[in-house]
Amino acid sequence: MRQRPFILDPLFRPVSLLPGVGPRNLARLEKLTGGTKVLDVLWHLPIDLIDRRSCPKIHDVKAGQVVTLKVSVQKHFPPQKRGAPYRVWCSDETGALTLVFFHARPDWVLAQLPEGQQKIVSGKIEAFHDGLQMVHPDAIGDLADLERIAVYEPVYPLTEGLSNKMLRKVVEAAAEQIPTLPEWQEPSILKREGWTDWKTSLRHLHQPEEGQAILPESPDRRRLAYDELLANQLALALVRQSQRKSRGRALDIDRTLRQKFLELLPFTLTSAQCRVMEEIDADMTAPLRMLRLLQGDVGSGKTVVAVMALLNAVSNGLQGALMAPTEILARQHAETLAPWLEALGVPFLCLTGRDKGKKREALLQQIVEGAAKIVIGTHSLFQETILFQALGVAVIDEQHRFGVHQRLKLSEKGKGVDVLVMTATPIPRTLTLTAYGDMEVSRLDEKPPGRKSVDTRLIAADHLDQMIEGVRKEIEKGIQVYWVCPLVAESEVMDLAAAEERAALLQQFFGDRVGLVHGQMKPEEKDAVMQRFMQGACAVLVATTVIEVGVNVPNAAIMVIEHAERFGLAQLHQLRGRVGRGAAQSFCFLMYDGPLSETAKERLSIMRQTEDGFLIAEKDLELRGAGDILGTKQSGVPHFRVADLEHHKDLLEMARDEARLILHRDPKLEQERGQNLKTLLYLFERDQAIGLLKSG
Repeated sequence: MRQRPFILDPLFRPVSLLPGVGPRNLARLEKLTGGTKVLDVLWHLPIDLIDRRSCPKIHDVKAGQVVTLKVSVQKHFPPQKRGAPYRVWCSDETGALTLVFFHARPDWVLAQLPEGQQKIVSGKIEAFHDGLQMVHPDAIGDLADLERIAVYEPVYPLTEGLSNKMLRKVVEAAAEQIPTLPEWQEPSILKREGWTDWKTSLRHLHQPEEGQAILPESPDRRRLAYDELLANQLALALVRQSQRKSRGRALDIDRTLRQKFLELLPFTLTSAQCRVMEEIDADMTAPLRMLRLLQGDVGSGKTVVAVMALLNAVSNGLQGALMAPTEILARQHAETLAPWLEALGVPFLCLTGRDKGKKREALLQQIVEGAAKIVIGTHSLFQETILFQALGVAVIDEQHRFGVHQRLKLSEKGKGVDVLVMTATPIPRTLTLTAYGDMEVSRLDEKPPGRKSVDTRLIAADHLDQMIEGVRKEIEKGIQVYWVCPLVAESEVMDLAAAEERAALLQQFFGDRVGLVHGQMKPEEKDAVMQRFMQGACAVLVATTVIEVGVNVPNAAIMVIEHAERFGLAQLHQLRGRVGRGAAQSFCFLMYDGPLSETAKERLSIMRQTEDGFLIAEKDLELRGAGDILGTKQSGVPHFRVADLEHHKDLLEMARDEARLILHRDPKLEQERGQNLKTLLYLFERDQAIGLLKSG
C-alpha cells in the first residue's frame, strides 16, 4: 500500500472540518470544486478581483465606483411600510451618504451600525435622486478593520446557494491549512522565472496583493501551473519507463506474407503509410515493448497499417487483437478484414457482446488454444475472462475512449504485448503531450490517391425547404444522406426531441426510407437501423451526434448538420468524415441559425477552408481551450486544476524536458529531490505512477 506523506494530510482532510461547512454547503462545494477535500477548495481559483483599496472622502466618490469609506453613523430610518428599504444616513467631513438594506432585520442593522459611532463600509456607489447611496455594503467593520477590508478581494466562480462572501470564508480557512512543503523545483528554475515557493504562490492567488496576481501570466499562477504540468509529465514518463522495462519480444518481419497482403490491395500505400510502417516495424523488431499512438485523419488508411502490424505477430506464431469502441465498428472491421485474412489463410474471429452461451464458449476456446490468430472485438477483450494463448500485439481503435489506466491494464494481458493505438481524432500537439506522453506518436498526414475532397457549404436554417428538395433529387439518383440534428446544450432529452421532430418531417417526404438513431436506443436497435443504412435499405439516416466514428458507408455522399454553429470544430470535422468515402462527389451542408457569434463565424469559415484535421485540431484548441477538445468527457485527457494549455504551452514543453532529465538522473526518485517530487505527484493525485517505481 503506497503511503501519502504525512505533511500533505491537512490538504487531504475533509472540507467539512472547516468552519461554516455544514451538509448543505458541503454538497454545493463538491458540485463547484469537484471534490470534498481542503485541497479541492484551494485549487478553485479566483476569476476576478474587486479593488477595495480606494479610500476617498464622500465628496470625491462617483457612481459606479467600488470604495471603502470611513463614515460617522448619524441616523437610522426603519421602513414605514412593508417591502420598503431600511436606510441609514452616514457622513464624513466632506459630505453625506445613505446605506440601504432590503429585507434586513432592524436589530441586525442597529447592531452593525450604532448611531454616533465611526465605521468602515465598503461597496459600490450608486446615484439616487440628488444624493449617493450604497446598497447592501459588502463589508462593515470598525476602524481597526480597515486593513482587512481595504484589499483586493478575489471573486470566485460560484454555484447556486453559495455567495462569494461564504466561499471566501471557506477558502481563507483552507488557506490557513496550507503546509510548508519541501521544494521540488530546481533553484536555477525558480531564480530564472522569478518564482517563490509553492505555499507563497498559492496564498498569493487567494490573497492577491496586486491586480495582475490572478492572471494566467502572473508568476504565482505560472509557478503552480508548472508544478501541475511537471506532475503530469513525470507521471507519464514513469509509465513509459515502466512499459519500456517490461521486456517485449523482438519479432522478425515476414516480407513474403506482407508482399502477398499488399498484392491484395486495389491501391498502393501512400508514402505516409510506408513511413509509419517503418516506425512500427522498428518498434516490433526491438526487444522493448511497442507503445505507439497512430493519429490519422478519417480515410488516411489506418486499417491497412493495423493489419500489417497484426500480421507481424501472426508470422511469429503469436496472436493479434484488434479492438474497437462499439460492436458495430468491431463487426465492420471484421467484414473489412475478412476477404484479406481469408485470402492469406489467417484464421480469425470476431467476438462481441451479442455472442452468448455455447457460441461464446466455443469462440473463447479458439482464443485460448491459439486456433484464432487474429481476434476482433470491442474493448471488452480486456476482461479477465478472456485469455489468449500468446498475445503479441494489440491494436486499439479510437484511442480517445481509452486513458492511461486502460493502457496499463492491457499490457497485463500477455507477456511483452506490443500496443498500437489509433485515433481518427487529430489531436493538437499540446494535448498529445499531456494525454499520450507515455507513447511514441506516428501521424498519417496524407489521403490515399483518388480520394475526392468533400465540398463544404454553409446554408441558413430558414432554407430548410430547399435543403429537403436538394436531398430528394440526390436520393432519386441513389445517393444516401446523413442528417445530424442539433446539439442541444447538455440535454440528451432535447437532442432526442429535435431528432425525432426532424425524422417525422422527413418521413412526410421520404416515407419509411428515413431511419433514426440516437443515444437513448438500445445497442441492438441502433445496430439494426445502422445495418439497414449500410445495406442501402434506408436512404436518410437522421441522427443525434451518436453516429459511430468510423462507420463506413461509401454510398453516403451527403452530410447535413443542423445548427452547425453549436458544434466544436473537431466534432464537425469528425461528422464530415462520414462522407467522401465512395466514387461520387460528396457534400457537407452546415446549416446555421443567425446571428452568429465571432467564434462561430470563424469555426464555420475554417470548415470551408480546409479538410486538414491536424490544422483543424490546433484551431479548435485555440477557439475552445482544452476542456472538451475530443468531444468526449472520458477522453483520457487529464483535467488540469491550475494549468491552462492555451496560456502555458511553453511550460508544458519545459515540463516534458525536465521530467525526462529527472528520470535520466534518478530513475527511481530515490535522491532528495526525487523524494520531494514524489510529494508533488501525491499533491496532484498522480500517485498511481509511484506504484510503478516499485513494480518496475
